[in-house]
Amino acid sequence: MMRKLLFSALCAMSFITASAGGLMTNTNYHIAFDRMFARGATTEIDAAYSNPAGLAWGHEGFQLSLNFQKPWQHRDIECEIPNFLGSNFDKKYNGVASAPIVPAIFASYKKENWAFSTMIGIVGSGGFVKYDEGIPMFEVPIRAMLAQNQLMPDQYNYSANMKGKQYIYGAQFNVTRKINDNFSAAIGIRANYYDGYNRGFVNANMTAVPNNINLIDLQLDCIQRGWGFAPIVSFDYHNENLTVSARYEFRTKIATDNDTQKFSIYKTGMESPVDVKAMAEQMGNTQTIAILSQAVGEDMAAKIQPYLPDEETRYDMPSLLAVAIGYEFTPQLRAALEYHFFDDKHAMMANNRQKTLEHGTNEFLAGIEYDINEKFTISCGGQRTDYGLSDEYQQNTSFACDSWSLGLGGAWNINEKARLNVSYFCSLYSDYNKTQANYQGTPYTGTEIYSRTNHVIGIGLDYKF
Repeated sequence: MMRKLLFSALCAMSFITASAGGLMTNTNYHIAFDRMFARGATTEIDAAYSNPAGLAWGHEGFQLSLNFQKPWQHRDIECEIPNFLGSNFDKKYNGVASAPIVPAIFASYKKENWAFSTMIGIVGSGGFVKYDEGIPMFEVPIRAMLAQNQLMPDQYNYSANMKGKQYIYGAQFNVTRKINDNFSAAIGIRANYYDGYNRGFVNANMTAVPNNINLIDLQLDCIQRGWGFAPIVSFDYHNENLTVSARYEFRTKIATDNDTQKFSIYKTGMESPVDVKAMAEQMGNTQTIAILSQAVGEDMAAKIQPYLPDEETRYDMPSLLAVAIGYEFTPQLRAALEYHFFDDKHAMMANNRQKTLEHGTNEFLAGIEYDINEKFTISCGGQRTDYGLSDEYQQNTSFACDSWSLGLGGAWNINEKARLNVSYFCSLYSDYNKTQANYQGTPYTGTEIYSRTNHVIGIGLDYKF
């Protein structure tokens, strides 16, 4: 039971966050996306990401776009266990996910049949998540174990705090060529930089027994960084009012290296805490794991290994296929439909979690835009996201929920060169219920309910030179 308890504590310190798009990929960079969603057939400046080939039909000359978004998210876990330790256990763990202002920059230059463009932004995940009271995957086993030792909740206390960060910064460059009056193509490449950390502590202290014996004292601060590159190809067909586009982004292989700042473990029976970080730096990771296998068991040592200095963890961004069709019904009214497929099952994740997914992510997008007059434009859109989730994939430390997203906003043509975009969108998530027999190694059946909320406001400025 002690080893299971430590397993839970270690696992509870690894977090993954996400925004609009796939499990590891964002798609909301430009404010025009937030207010319309289906932008795969655009020929405006945001095509530098969503339809690079479409820039062949865009503005002649140079243009620049600056975009800023502010998201608010909650990621909550409710745990329900009937007849747990003589009463019903029902507790909600509030996870607050936040990010500062999220910027993105677009730029393009077109001359006759050639266009060159770039986009810089947070292309994967993005943000922080924090659980001030921990999560059920270690609280429940702690309480069950203490009860086996005749210790009830009023005889001990525990504290925990876990937080994680995950950003994937991307810089993309495209070259577009107009092939003839109707067809164009583009090739590009995106450099992706992963920057994240897992930090936290778990402490269980049995205050009602002699000498205030610690059950667990685990401290972790592990920074992870890594690089990856993704080639991108896109094609565009344009015929008066009709635009049809396709874009394919290849998988980005990202292997992060650990920069372990702190890692120590103590459990009842040890003379003193084990400084795992110092041991690994002195003896090397292989010998450290061999020694820890004798002290805490092979299974426990395997859980420790991913956090050792210089260990690698995979956080691949999946390949993406996007196809879109846009139509201009009148000079004032435009609409578009779009489909995304993220091949998440073939993008490696920590502990090969991608294999537990039922399928890759499917997204269906639709949007409409209307020019009220020469100055003002309004738009709205919707998106359906289906991740292919499974019970095995869903974890306290990393979970997702299928969703419907709704966006709206407008644009103000300040003059012939400048346009101001504003937007708001929210995601309506479906709760995910997961019921387990022998919940977290206990003799009880427990249900976890995963829920999320997401709201984003944005403002951006497009400028044509």
